[in-house]
Amino acid sequence: MLKRIGLSFLAAVAGYLVGAFGGGWLVSTFSGASDRTTEAAMTGAFVYGPAVACVAFIVTLVVTGRSRPA
Repeated sequence: MLKRIGLSFLAAVAGYLVGAFGGGWLVSTFSGASDRTTEAAMTGAFVYGPAVACVAFIVTLVVTGRSRPA
């Protein structure tokens, strides 16, 4: 059980990094705002990063919890 939670936590940290940088890139590429860099940083850090981290945590928790056939 502790191994599942630890792996899920590591996946959440990796997911946060992927989401934050990927979301920042998406916003900076497709945004038309005048303060594009600030918008990209804030959206990546506070929207995409946490969203991807939550998804990564839940998916890893479910996948590692499946019982293996005997």
